[in-house]
Amino acid sequence: MSFLEYLERNYDNLIELSIEHVQLVVISMALAIVIGLPLGVVAHRKRLLRTPILSATSFFLTLPSLALFALFIPLFGLGAPPAIAGLTLYALLPVVSNTVAGLASVDPAVVKASRGMGIGSGRRLLQIELPLAWPVIVTGIRVSTQVIVGIAAIAVFVGGPGLGNEIFRGLRSVPNDNAPNLIYGGTLAIIVLALLFDAVFVLIRRLTTSRGIR
Repeated sequence: MSFLEYLERNYDNLIELSIEHVQLVVISMALAIVIGLPLGVVAHRKRLLRTPILSATSFFLTLPSLALFALFIPLFGLGAPPAIAGLTLYALLPVVSNTVAGLASVDPAVVKASRGMGIGSGRRLLQIELPLAWPVIVTGIRVSTQVIVGIAAIAVFVGGPGLGNEIFRGLRSVPNDNAPNLIYGGTLAIIVLALLFDAVFVLIRRLTTSRGIR
């Protein structure tokens, strides 16, 4: 069977696995943003905590992905939950570090002027600092997404959903003649998803960033 014939016959399956893959990435990134943004704000404002926070989030990236996923099996069992937990930890560092960098890039004169106008700390963060830091922050989110789109394929080893199932189905069927098609098909779908996610974040950055700071 040629690769084109394989794509024609397995189109529906690849679409279904791609949807599962997207869901896995989106849920993991949502959790990483919810956790990472506050950590980044704390790391920016509390210098004593900055190094421990960045070191902890960096540590997760040093762990082999399969080992990190496996750590959560006793807590969550097999399936999507351990995969989501592992991917969330992998995604934290770019989100946290870019939040710190983005907030640090805000002109101190702007922050000082807002204080002089009587704007409180929380309001200043939400209305001035985060909007000005947003281009850098969204770049970190974009990088994290690209990282975990690929790593999500490893989630199949802990029973996770997604395109990893197609790739490793091909690896298990070697030396069957159709094995390369399965591997290439799953890999190609992941590349396409990575490009689509990247395009989405380019659009998000453009639509959510003020023209004055693009």
